[in-house]
Amino acid sequence: MSKLNDNNTGDNRYGNAPDKSPSLVIGSLQDLNFTAITAEHVEHILTLTLNRPEKRNAINQTMINELIHALDYAKQKCDVRVVVLAANGPVFCAGGDLKAMASAERGENTVVSNIPHRGEFDDLTLRLHHLNKPTIAKIQGSVFAGALMFVSQVTHAIAVDTATFAAPEILRGLWPFQVMASLCQIMTPRAGLDFIIRGQAIKAPQAVETGLINDSVPTADLDKSVAVLANELASLAPGAMALGLQAYHAQADMSVDKALPYLKQQLQICLEGDDAKEGIAAFFEKRAPVWK
Repeated sequence: MSKLNDNNTGDNRYGNAPDKSPSLVIGSLQDLNFTAITAEHVEHILTLTLNRPEKRNAINQTMINELIHALDYAKQKCDVRVVVLAANGPVFCAGGDLKAMASAERGENTVVSNIPHRGEFDDLTLRLHHLNKPTIAKIQGSVFAGALMFVSQVTHAIAVDTATFAAPEILRGLWPFQVMASLCQIMTPRAGLDFIIRGQAIKAPQAVETGLINDSVPTADLDKSVAVLANELASLAPGAMALGLQAYHAQADMSVDKALPYLKQQLQICLEGDDAKEGIAAFFEKRAPVWK
């Protein structure tokens, strides 16, 4: 592994600010012993698949480490334009692995991959939040508790119409504190709060209505729907996309008085970038743009 470095390679020319937390410079995902996920990079699309079906893909520290590592790779590589988050087995993700948490409290080592400790659940959330590339949750089964973070932090979420979504913490005398930060930004406010307060599951069509997911499709159509979307997003201007997503998140916490000057500045940066020059030239030359 390379030494720690505060700068992300590959995307800074598009105006991306470096992550506040240091990340490893990652040359390749090969020769890594992923045990909780699989990673497949084909052309411009990186597919990360949760791979603990025997544990209903529950999130343990190993999965967190491996996902952070893979997302840092995606962040640094210009060749990765879209990240798809998928899962093996009948359940997309059951949330946190309570048994693994108990083992960690007892001091038992449950990490068996060769990827070192990369952070905690909140670090994983921030990696997704600041990736500044299109991300798609391909939801083939139900989603529970902490796994709602994945759904609410990606830019797009498509689920089979039989999937259910639940934040059942209140029924266990708990509260989804960390997930709430993401959840209440993506769902309509009253629907999100009711979803958390009551802890009752909702079906995929209702999840569409509340804004939790973009679309629900028959199981037979999931692969095609996600592939079409991923390829469409991968064909768009990657530099402008990165700059735009960064601005989208940054302006969310600003007043209008502060947001407008900031967005004007970002527009100027975008206009001076390679993507704008190529896109405008392609428009006048009546041809498809070729993004660098």
